[in-house]
Amino acid sequence: MAQGTGFGKTILFGEHFVVYGLPAIASAIGDKTIATVEKSSRFELVDNRPATSGYKEKKSGEISRQIEALLSHFNIDRKNSPVRITLSGSLFCTSGVGASAALATSISRALNDMLGLGMDDEGINKAAYIAECAGTGKASGIDNTCSTFGGLLWFKKNLEGGANTMDRLVAKGPVEIVLGNTGITQETKAVVGDVAKEREKDPETYRRIFSDYSSLVNEAKSALTEGDWVRAGRLMDQNQELLRKITVSCDELEQLIKLVKDNGALGAKLTGTGRGGYMIALTPGKELQEKVASAMESAGFKALRTVVG
Repeated sequence: MAQGTGFGKTILFGEHFVVYGLPAIASAIGDKTIATVEKSSRFELVDNRPATSGYKEKKSGEISRQIEALLSHFNIDRKNSPVRITLSGSLFCTSGVGASAALATSISRALNDMLGLGMDDEGINKAAYIAECAGTGKASGIDNTCSTFGGLLWFKKNLEGGANTMDRLVAKGPVEIVLGNTGITQETKAVVGDVAKEREKDPETYRRIFSDYSSLVNEAKSALTEGDWVRAGRLMDQNQELLRKITVSCDELEQLIKLVKDNGALGAKLTGTGRGGYMIALTPGKELQEKVASAMESAGFKALRTVVG
């Protein structure tokens, strides 16, 4: 029996924009997925991860494509050398927390252990990225990078096919955040595809949006490393406005954003795929974090209290 883990993540700045080669800032969170792999008489996937209702059904095609890609990458013949893969862990699966990347990373680590391949983190990250691409059709690489390496990352995808830029950022101390769950699951491939279609229809508008984002994310990098949480929050709000313009927000996300802002959050935006999933609120200090999280729970939303940086 072999075991592997993969961290969840939250994107502070840059979801969707990162697919087009623009920088993003992301952070791993403490919650993780655990994969256990063992030899069996037949291939079997046992998914015991906690999840939003309907998540596993909605993501079934994506999960199947990921599994097939991993079995192929690790040269496992499901008929002649079957394995049982069991998934568990503390990461609550829904859109926006990198659950698919945590799945890919954890299974990659477990298979590497079982087969005695001795892969380093770069090898694990490559395997997880292959699975992510198979699952979503066009992965940026940011989710699997956070899941594999952890920490706070400045990430930029190399659209020419070379190595991606991945720089560790050191924030001025960890800062409290709250993640709010809309309870809506979206398939990443479909949402990414919709954005691509809209960009093809109106390339000039998207050029302006991309330009505005490029300026914003560079300022955000400075704000985070300097610990200027007020400025970071303002920039999160601006990032959300750009995400609205590319049509990846939704009523439930907007309701959550208004709620947390009314309760003192310094900034708030969707995180991840969008059109559901999670919202992230910047809430420096335990007192503010608890106030915001409690307000969300009183309104019927699930809240995850954690830190980034």
